[in-house]
Amino acid sequence: QVQLVESGGGLVQPGGSLRLSCVTSGFTFGNVAMRWYRQAPGKERELVATITNGGGSTTYADSVKGRFTISRDNGKNTVYLQMNSLKPEDTAVYYCNARIWPTGYWGQGTQVTVSS
Repeated sequence: QVQLVESGGGLVQPGGSLRLSCVTSGFTFGNVAMRWYRQAPGKERELVATITNGGGSTTYADSVKGRFTISRDNGKNTVYLQMNSLKPEDTAVYYCNARIWPTGYWGQGTQVTVSS
């Protein structure tokens, strides 16, 4: 079955960095575009970044452009989110997502807290 397992979250001071990982299994990873979403308390889940199946194209939410980088290693079935210059407003649970028609699959999420 499809599984997505995020890790790498934690508590970081403003201006700091974190690298999230999402290890996947149960599907042909190299055939699927991958996404990172986040959900802050009391807010809707929002799309943060997308990477195509081959990794050749990426897109970002305006709020994270220039600070976050999505990447993938198809040999390791893993997608990453490098987050730099973190701000308190980046505090949220971060989820990776795979859309494998007709279903969207989610991991359990990893908490990122940016606070001094």
